[in-house]
Amino acid sequence: MSDNHSLYREFPNHIDRIQQLKSDQPDFARTAAEYHKLDHQIRGLQMRNQPVDDHTMKGMKMKRAQLKDELYHWLVR
Repeated sequence: MSDNHSLYREFPNHIDRIQQLKSDQPDFARTAAEYHKLDHQIRGLQMRNQPVDDHTMKGMKMKRAQLKDELYHWLVR
């Protein structure tokens, strides 16, 4: 099962702030794009049952969590 971890689903109370930061802060926009791309890759692998070793998948998920934490700190500033 693959869950959608889009920023809007992860932070539904911050949708306006996400949109504002994406347009006003290039660093936030870049990090959000990286997060989105990685989330899309993870979900794609899971949905297609693509063979990927556990270490690689765990690393990808850890990186996604790190980016999510970074983005959250931007949102609550």
